[in-house]
Amino acid sequence: MNGGSPSYPCAVPIYAPGKEPLPPGFTEEDRAAIQQTKKWEGYAAMAMESCAAKTVLAGGAGFGIGAFFSLMSASFAYEDPLLRQQTQAGMKTTQKAREVLRDMGRGMWTSGRGFGKVGALFAGIECVIESYRAKNDIYNSVASGFFAGGVLARNSGPKAAVGGGLAFAAFSAAIDLLFIRRETPEED
Repeated sequence: MNGGSPSYPCAVPIYAPGKEPLPPGFTEEDRAAIQQTKKWEGYAAMAMESCAAKTVLAGGAGFGIGAFFSLMSASFAYEDPLLRQQTQAGMKTTQKAREVLRDMGRGMWTSGRGFGKVGALFAGIECVIESYRAKNDIYNSVASGFFAGGVLARNSGPKAAVGGGLAFAAFSAAIDLLFIRRETPEED
């Protein structure tokens, strides 16, 4: 018994809103700032859970990765020195550099746009399916892979759309099983 009031084991203390205990090192003057920070953390969490934010982030990341891959592949591109001499004859060094950089920029834009489209499409469809099913399992990524693959191959006809969907679904399942849902070995 503490101070005459009964003490119950496993009893959870209940505090009035705004009267919760403060973290160590904070005073009552800090309470308003802490509550404001908690409020904005909640807004940020809600935004990050939205399908629109996930789609935009996946599209941006896909664009960045695609541009980076294109930049790396452009630096390893094989060029025939004789052909280069013929096409760049009479050009100054700055003109040659500008042409090379312009070519690299075009390739980065094209590749980044393609990767961004795939990332945004897959993430958006997966988020909508996950929201609808209210589950987070492998079936979401496989179904979204199928739909995304079908959408990406739709211009080549129905057979290609189904084939693209099946291929993307298989790829999504493999990535999900190998990297995302891998069970960690139990330590004894």
